[in-house]
Amino acid sequence: MPSDTNCHTGAPAPTVPAADDTIVASIDAAGVGEEYVIADISADGAWLSMNAAEAPALPAWR
Repeated sequence: MPSDTNCHTGAPAPTVPAADDTIVASIDAAGVGEEYVIADISADGAWLSMNAAEAPALPAWR
């Protein structure tokens, strides 16, 4: 389990996304190291990040 996970919503994650949610993911290299960021761009402040090296392998999800 990653030790450097940040969540900025303060609310529990929903179990089923709403139809108008827009979830995106990205690698952010602007800080000290690369961070994997997942965000709901349809809601202010709804994002979380973790160290990219500890993120799950995405090719398995394709």
